Amino acid sequence: MSMNFRGRLLAATVCAGALSAALPASAETLADALALAYQNNPTLQAQRATQRALDENYVQARTGWRPTLSMGGSLTYNEVRTPKNAAGLDTNADGIPDSFGNFGIRESNQARVGLTFNQPIWTGGRTAAAVNAANADVLAGRENLRRVESQVLVSVIQAYSDTRRDQEALRIRQENVNVLTRQLQESQARFDVGEVTRTDVAQSQARLSQAQALLQQAVAQLAITRATYATLVGQNPGELEPEPSLAYLLPTDPDEAYKVAEEFNPQLRAQHYTEQASRARVAGARAERMPTVSGQVTYGFSGPAFPDRPADAFQRDLYARGVTATLNASVPLFSGGLVSSRIRQAVERNNSDRITVEGVRRNVLQGVTQFWSQLIAARANISSAEEQVRAARIAAEGTRQEQQVGLRTTIDVLNAEQELRQAELNQVTSRRDEYVAAANVLATMGRLEGRNLTPTVPQYDSAKNFRKLRMTWGWVPWEEPIGIVDSLATPWPAKAPDDKPVEAPIAPGLQPAPAVAPAPATR
Repeated sequence: MSMNFRGRLLAATVCAGALSAALPASAETLADALALAYQNNPTLQAQRATQRALDENYVQARTGWRPTLSMGGSLTYNEVRTPKNAAGLDTNADGIPDSFGNFGIRESNQARVGLTFNQPIWTGGRTAAAVNAANADVLAGRENLRRVESQVLVSVIQAYSDTRRDQEALRIRQENVNVLTRQLQESQARFDVGEVTRTDVAQSQARLSQAQALLQQAVAQLAITRATYATLVGQNPGELEPEPSLAYLLPTDPDEAYKVAEEFNPQLRAQHYTEQASRARVAGARAERMPTVSGQVTYGFSGPAFPDRPADAFQRDLYARGVTATLNASVPLFSGGLVSSRIRQAVERNNSDRITVEGVRRNVLQGVTQFWSQLIAARANISSAEEQVRAARIAAEGTRQEQQVGLRTTIDVLNAEQELRQAELNQVTSRRDEYVAAANVLATMGRLEGRNLTPTVPQYDSAKNFRKLRMTWGWVPWEEPIGIVDSLATPWPAKAPDDKPVEAPIAPGLQPAPAVAPAPATR
């Protein structure tokens, strides 16, 4: 962890009294926070790098149709020693019988260097199946990238909402301490003139001590949420603006949410592609029973490695040149059951992926139901909390006035103040819950994406790198016709994955929230 980032995290734990001294942050709106996270969040950046690495699997699979060129060489020295009792042996063909101790000796050496060009002509469908499986894996990876993007954006929205909730909670707790401090002063003054008893003063002191403890808890909770925000966004939050409306992305009824989720949920779409990849691997396993055909051309030089005279090493007449063209065909006949076992294994893995599609679909629909229900409940809680705050504010003010004329006791005033603060906290929490539930509904539907939330920010194109790799280094013009033959001339062709359509971007993006009139001040 860098010292700069460590310092930012430490700054997030500063108490509320010192927050004004912190460096101002530029992300003051939810759109700004989402844009920063979209561009700089480490989890999202790492997933994009993972997707780019996955794109290379497609290139590697296509190399099964591409030629290879290799260069090889060899250097050979040979010495033959023949026993001397082989009378009259002339090993070097000079007309004189050889003799060296008890042996006759014959030496020879050979050098060879050459280029070999090998071109697959037909792989029996093996390469075609591998290419289709890699393509499906790439498409599944793009959906996983969408899923991670959605998870990051949901986390940012939740951290933003939690920070605003805790900032409001801290303000309410601070106001409660101020009110109870004045209440204690009033009780002490009335006790000094004999209007109330020591019990009233003790009750005020107890409530003030409790309020101060709750204030410290609010400070700690705000520090925690600020640290979470800084981790996701990359900088500390300032005084955050109210959350803008997500109504332009939300469906009008749950049936529409179910329909959109079944078509565009990234996790469900990724599982569909995973099933298509395993289906292509079944075809690849069956292709192992098919023959393969390839062509090979070798061009090389051969001659003596160590001529009698060093100058002869550069004479071309001493070296033979040759070109060899070979058409190779290989037919698998018996593998000891290995191919059959691999086919059965691939089929069962495909069955597992196909069954998992239904399981993921059910989980997606369950998620829509869960978050939609939370959204409806939170909206109802907002209405109830607003009414509760209105009534509690009236009750608290009336109780204070009745205390002045002796109709209410100190404990009645303290209880009314406590109910008012709790109602205000409930209102803040309800608004946070409603917004987070709406974000989760959109994430489950597959709509919580940067292009829908912050369309003015440059969007990452996960297919751009893939398109660039389509004709990169190693591509040859005859690769395409060989691929067509390999795909069609097999009894078990691998089906190309279906590239599912994506939902069009939904305008206008996050807009500033409408101004809200401040709540009436309380004494």
